[in-house]
Amino acid sequence: MGRKYFGTDGIRGKVGQFPVTPEFVQKLGWACGRVLAGDGGGKVLIGKDTRISGYMFESALEAGLSAAGVDVCLLGPMPTPAIAYLTRTFNADAGIVISASHNPYYDNGIKFFSSAGTKLPDEVEEAIEAMLDADFEVVAPDALGKASRLVDAPGRYIEFCKASAKTRLNLQGMKIAVDAAHGAAYHVGPAVFEELGADVVVMGNKPDGLNINRNVGSTHMERLQQLVQDEKADLGIAFDGDADRVLMVDGQGEIVDGDQLLFVMADARQRAGELKGGVVGTLMSNLGLEQALQERDIPFVRAKVGDRYVNELLLKHDWYLGGESSGHLICRDVASTGDGIVAALQVLKAIVESGKSLRELVQGMTMCPQVMINVQAPKSVVNTEVVLQAVSETERKLGDAGRVLLRSSGTEPVVRVMIEGRDADQVNTLTRELADVVASAAS
Repeated sequence: MGRKYFGTDGIRGKVGQFPVTPEFVQKLGWACGRVLAGDGGGKVLIGKDTRISGYMFESALEAGLSAAGVDVCLLGPMPTPAIAYLTRTFNADAGIVISASHNPYYDNGIKFFSSAGTKLPDEVEEAIEAMLDADFEVVAPDALGKASRLVDAPGRYIEFCKASAKTRLNLQGMKIAVDAAHGAAYHVGPAVFEELGADVVVMGNKPDGLNINRNVGSTHMERLQQLVQDEKADLGIAFDGDADRVLMVDGQGEIVDGDQLLFVMADARQRAGELKGGVVGTLMSNLGLEQALQERDIPFVRAKVGDRYVNELLLKHDWYLGGESSGHLICRDVASTGDGIVAALQVLKAIVESGKSLRELVQGMTMCPQVMINVQAPKSVVNTEVVLQAVSETERKLGDAGRVLLRSSGTEPVVRVMIEGRDADQVNTLTRELADVVASAAS
């Protein structure tokens, strides 16, 4: 069945433009209630990030769910993974997050978690879409859903994060700079590290509804890099707007991306005898990650781009660690979804237990130069003979020291030409040459 509204991570768009309108979101809440709770009953948790439109969509969802006879528990501004955790622990029928993640304030979106704290199965999303075509019918007045607010949601989630390290993590003597992106982790993120004993310097913790992700967070690392150096911090931690992503900065102000953080976690777990199976990355994961894991006899497989696909492969192999270069990192043994704070604590645990700095731990992995060029071209061009021959020739030139990836955009007629290898000059040259072949074949 084709999707009209749901993408790989819920529904997202510009506020006020269909489907990100209060009318549609109210109907979406009603459809969700009807599908997940049938003729009434049940409970759904709603959380949001800090963008101004969250108030409007929170009210719209509450009205729609109540009309379907479903009780609502409002969590207020909370990280996306916190909603997943609380949905599971409260035995709720579903959790709903109002967020557009790393996007600007004028975007927003709706994403769902199942009662197990995982992304909804495709068939449930399809059932919700089908219900959206039904007539809006309100249950009897005595069957309307009630609304309440969970006032201690932040405290519950902070304790969960602190416990996720599994051993008592002592961060005393460590100075950490934290960038909360003026987003959902503005209050809970710094508190977790402070309560574990760290000296925390905070930025991006003054949301005003309009400044979420604006020149801060994991998509704008420059100010955090400078803060780490100015404060002589041991490291910096950057979240995105809904705190399901994390990137770091080492003590010298260098960015440490999701692939490098995944390596640090896998390597630490292997040394401690706690690594179960292997690691899941994506088609975009740096070749250096794959090579570093191979050197340590750690299995590695690639999923399609998107944290839901990473999680699917983790479940298939019954492994624990996976993630994306962007900082979506999943520690499946402690959290049901990608969690920026939990992943950061896993890296801090590796630092404390090894006695090494983040910079020293990252040196166990050599990043390969990676170049990507976007070419205006239809998806079909990837399978033309001239392009396939060019790809084969490029792979021959790279040998075992590199890889080629042609990936079509899911939202526009663009083919992404990506090449990795050990020689930066060769990678640059080969990427330009292959991109030219793709462009020529499309013309």
